[in-house]
Amino acid sequence: MNGAKAAPAKEKRLIGYARVSTDEQNLRLQIDALRAAGCARIFRDKGVSGKAAERPGLNRALSTLRPGDVLVVWRLDRLGRSLHHLIELVHALSAAEHGFLSLSETIDTNSASGRLFLHMMGALAEFERSLIAERTRAGLEAARRRGKQLGRPRIMDDKTVALALQMIDDGQPRKKVAQACGISVPTLYRELAKRNCHHVRRRTT
Repeated sequence: MNGAKAAPAKEKRLIGYARVSTDEQNLRLQIDALRAAGCARIFRDKGVSGKAAERPGLNRALSTLRPGDVLVVWRLDRLGRSLHHLIELVHALSAAEHGFLSLSETIDTNSASGRLFLHMMGALAEFERSLIAERTRAGLEAARRRGKQLGRPRIMDDKTVALALQMIDDGQPRKKVAQACGISVPTLYRELAKRNCHHVRRRTT
């Protein structure tokens, strides 16, 4: 041994994050819990919905984390916009060598039980997405069997198209035809073109 001392390990920091959805709600309960857990710093978002894509306080908390640090929340729903978003965030933390701790649910990704719980959450989220896709396909198939037209409804139905063509054959101005159909002149040309009514030529009126 050469007598050299090993470099001291970096101290793990607990970084807290608190959020409430409206300005009227109070952050005190969350902040007190985060401080009691030993958080060195606490970032917060007030009046920010859980579904909001941009959360400045959360962004600052994430940018503060160093490898080995742990992001701490009072409850799981304070962090993710949805189950899928929550899992993505926690996996991103793990990939960057950050831990995650939720106080209310006692979920700690540094523990075996916490990692197992996250794997279970991921499986449930995938199961939920599969169910939604299956229900959507079943609904579309049922609609097709009933003869229901899928997609956006047509602007002009067959009767309106027939009226437009008759007025055009009678020499009516395109603007008047469009007004009778309740649409604009460009929409009139576009809808007739969709039905291959190419014999109808544009002309200024």
